[in-house]
Amino acid sequence: MAIDLAAEAKARGIDYFLISFTDLFGVMRAKLVPASAIGDMAKEGAGFAGFAAWLDMTPADSDMFAVPDPDSLIQLPWKPNVGWLAADLYMDGQEVAQAPRNTLKRVLADAQSKGYRLKHGVECEYFMITPEGDAISDAADTQSKPCYDVSALMRRYDVISEICDAMQTLGWGPYQNDHEDANGQFEMNWDYADALVTADRHAFFKYMVKSIAEKHGLRATFMPKPFADLTGNGCHAHISVWSPDGGMNLFADPGGEMGISQTGYHFLGGLMAHATALCAITNPTVNSYKRINAPVTSSGATWSPNTVTYGGNNRTHMVRIPDAGRFELRLADGAANPYLLPAAITAAGLDGIERSLDPGKRLDINMYAEAEKAEGAKKLPLNMLDALRELESDATLAEKLGSETVSAFLKLKMNEWNDFKGHLTEWERTNALDC
Repeated sequence: MAIDLAAEAKARGIDYFLISFTDLFGVMRAKLVPASAIGDMAKEGAGFAGFAAWLDMTPADSDMFAVPDPDSLIQLPWKPNVGWLAADLYMDGQEVAQAPRNTLKRVLADAQSKGYRLKHGVECEYFMITPEGDAISDAADTQSKPCYDVSALMRRYDVISEICDAMQTLGWGPYQNDHEDANGQFEMNWDYADALVTADRHAFFKYMVKSIAEKHGLRATFMPKPFADLTGNGCHAHISVWSPDGGMNLFADPGGEMGISQTGYHFLGGLMAHATALCAITNPTVNSYKRINAPVTSSGATWSPNTVTYGGNNRTHMVRIPDAGRFELRLADGAANPYLLPAAITAAGLDGIERSLDPGKRLDINMYAEAEKAEGAKKLPLNMLDALRELESDATLAEKLGSETVSAFLKLKMNEWNDFKGHLTEWERTNALDC
């Protein structure tokens, strides 16, 4: 039985609802709706002009309606009189095919029809920076290897604990918080779940972290590489595929190599085959390629991949097998769209299963020191344009994600690339002004 949002508002003391959607660039959009109007909004949706967000639309297009999913309701822990709702987009009575949440639901439904149910978790790294965005917020956080530093962690206790308490209140099962590899960088982990649930939580988590940081006079950023000399913000995805009822992990096999089943290795084969095209979605900004193709950072390692390889419990590869029954895809960064990320992973993995793709031999080497031993391994794209061209040429991924989604994404991202190319940097002026 669907949740009655009007009754829920009365029971929980909710005065307003944020009816929200995430556009193709991963930007969260919303309208603030009084609880007195939620009954009609729950049926008809909140109206938006699609061209005003990062969607491939024009000012001449019809109104777009965001119909809230009652099951996604989250009461803002730091402002409990407001409820947040993830919404699905409709136009002229039809689903908006290019909308990221609609895309994910469509891909997951296809997987479910074939006997597969994706579950995943994400590790969302972020920096706490000054409000101006020009430096980390903690001037005392200066160690060359600051990862897990207790003092730097506890200096941000008020913010970190409030975010973690919020996740506990919401029932997400948070289980650890740490200072990450870069100065000013943090990571907070919570339990994995069905892909759509995790995607909604991922989207909300980014909004929540930024909001609570602002409340404390700070600024949080998930930008892939906000500081050239520091480790970037990854968004590692932990992936497993289950039976349709969620009762059996289809990646787990006690007799399989490293506890992974044949189905799991075929899924991995799909990730390997489509990795360079996946980059356009997992690493969707110009700045992303300063993380996955970075020189050594001040801590001594980038912790990010640059080659299409996989290994065991080895963080120098694109895919890590940390234990039986799951993979960790280390490719994605903090700019990855919370909905397109699992959609693309599912699409690539399903192709691997359907075609029984072989991921190749596991490499038990240190890719940061012995990359020359990975003979024949493909390199990841060097920049956003290369990644977009890889996605453009991957017909299989486009078919599984939906041609409307991929064509809209490519069009807008190509425009973004052209906008970037129209700007001169200070480096160019310094090095080429007198050539």
